[in-house]
Amino acid sequence: MKRRSFLKATLATGAASVAVSAGLLTPSTVLASWNKGAFEAKSVNDALNGIFGASNAATSADVKLTAPAIAENGAVTPVTVDASGMSGVESIAIIASSNPTPLVCEYKFQGAAQGFVSTRIRMGETQTVMGVVKAGGKLFKAEQEVRVTIGGCGG
Repeated sequence: MKRRSFLKATLATGAASVAVSAGLLTPSTVLASWNKGAFEAKSVNDALNGIFGASNAATSADVKLTAPAIAENGAVTPVTVDASGMSGVESIAIIASSNPTPLVCEYKFQGAAQGFVSTRIRMGETQTVMGVVKAGGKLFKAEQEVRVTIGGCGG
């Protein structure tokens, strides 16, 4: 290691230590909204009611759910929900119907954001995956059955 690099690193560490002890640099908590009831719900309807206040999502061709028909590893199943053709998308939720807690994730959108989500989810067994989109105050969904060959959610 060069002397100049060592001195820079030592001075940076010392300055950070002084800032922490003086109270100028303090760790803070992330203030993300957490819908505990919805994420701990044990049924699909309870999860949807917890997020959206209703569970009557209508099937729509405007919501495109892409997931593999057969997931080789349930621990990393790729799922995409595309509602970019819809206007006024407020949120997108992904639900795995037979997971111990069906609600996998929820994404909220504001302004001119496009309704598109791509992620990997964990599934323990063969089940129905659902993408639910809230747009214009109404719920729309797309569903697909995904067969899991190696369990990823406790299996």
